Amino acid sequence: MIADLRIITLMDWLENDLLLQADNFQPASSDASFRRYFRFTSADDSFIVMDAPPDKEKLAPFIHVAGLMASAGVKTPEIYQQNFEDGFLLLEDFGSQSFLQAIAEGAAEVLYPQALASLFRLQTCRDLVAADLPHYDQALLHRELAIFSDWFIGDYLDLTMPEALWDAVQACLVESALAQPVTCVHRDYHSRNLMVLAYNQIGVIDFQDAVIGPITYDVVSLLRDCYVAWPEQQLAVWLQDYYQRLQAEGLVAVDYPQFKRWFDLMGMQRHLKAIGIFSRLHLRDGKSGYLADIPRTLNYVIQVCGEYPELAEFGEFLQATVLPAWQKNT
Repeated sequence: MIADLRIITLMDWLENDLLLQADNFQPASSDASFRRYFRFTSADDSFIVMDAPPDKEKLAPFIHVAGLMASAGVKTPEIYQQNFEDGFLLLEDFGSQSFLQAIAEGAAEVLYPQALASLFRLQTCRDLVAADLPHYDQALLHRELAIFSDWFIGDYLDLTMPEALWDAVQACLVESALAQPVTCVHRDYHSRNLMVLAYNQIGVIDFQDAVIGPITYDVVSLLRDCYVAWPEQQLAVWLQDYYQRLQAEGLVAVDYPQFKRWFDLMGMQRHLKAIGIFSRLHLRDGKSGYLADIPRTLNYVIQVCGEYPELAEFGEFLQATVLPAWQKNT
């Protein structure tokens, strides 16, 4: 009933306040938050309408970050109208072809360089580092890692991790993250949050949680995507090319093995968080579709543990204890 009332309020805003007559109105997408998106067509125009309940989601961060990213040359949806009181935005329609759909149809060779070029524009806009954005600090990194231990290990699998082991893993990942140069970080720069526009231009969405943080965060989000996996040989080609561009720009001053370690450990931190979020979406919000992405994401973590001796014990715990418990639950 609440959802129906919000749609009635939304339609009233569109038709009576903005004087737009609806030819078609249908769901466009939803995400892992409380936001919903609708496609609204009027005459010859098509728009996306964001529904963000004010008691659960804020419009201001979306508007602020959209402007910052646009100033860096990143294609974000134009914001045509705002309704702060009710929590609605009227946005540019990026169409319905996501990056994930396009690469599934064989366009990866063209689109990954485009996505990396868009990310490079974001990361080389030095003004954004001084922007009014939260910082990916030690406290935030620990809070995110706790999502894995609390929601996946504890609530979903009903397991307990050895405290000393988990403390050592967290210390390793947090230390690596904080050692990196910082830049503007989208935080969810992956195949479901990129849209393919005309001439293979990349449109970026779901950016409202951007922070200032580690330089490898977004590139690992893209290349070790929770929703699609690539052979390590192909990943290495994309990553080495991107590293060389960052190095030439003066954004990283370490050798490639150190950069790759940052990339691997940053990915592990992100993937542990994602596994916890997928579990929370299932347990708390009734969104169980994300459980199917846990095996791919957990495999990334196990793979990284196998490459670094200091993480070997954690990898053994995942394989000997966590995987059997996961398999039993599914």
